[in-house]
Amino acid sequence: MLILFNKPFGVLSQFTSEAGHRGLGDFIPVKGVYPAGRLDHDSEGLLLLTDDGSLQHRISDPRHKLAKTYWVQVEGLITDAALLQLSGGVELNDGKTLPALAAAMPAPGLWPRVPPIRIRKSVPDSWLSLTLKEGRNRQVRRMTAAAGFPTLRLVRWQIGEWTLDGLQPGEYRVIR
Repeated sequence: MLILFNKPFGVLSQFTSEAGHRGLGDFIPVKGVYPAGRLDHDSEGLLLLTDDGSLQHRISDPRHKLAKTYWVQVEGLITDAALLQLSGGVELNDGKTLPALAAAMPAPGLWPRVPPIRIRKSVPDSWLSLTLKEGRNRQVRRMTAAAGFPTLRLVRWQIGEWTLDGLQPGEYRVIR
């Protein structure tokens, strides 16, 4: 069994609640499933859960290089130079990232985030799509910051062939 879950902002990628943050158990009543990978509590979007250990390993192990696509709202108007830098790999404190697919995109028609992101009227924002084949801790946020565009909102839209299409925050779909 595979569960596609749209993890809301502020929810932990574990079943138990902790430190004032809700957990997956507040949304998913299915027993015997475990997350295949993680999303930080301040990130939103697709989280896969499964009861199949080999599938969980294939999804979450970086050696399998399963592509993950993120929609990222950044501070500032993203430049071609920044997209080129993100595409070629970014030097971070734990080494250079693998090349990624980076492209500017129009603002997607997403649900409102609760709470809303901070908006500075004097600083524009923009959106990009970033597809990675590795998953370091807070990698997308560190990459966009290194390119000069701090992340305001981060939504994982796709993992491999699975997407968030049709799922609102807190909703899940079971695939057998």
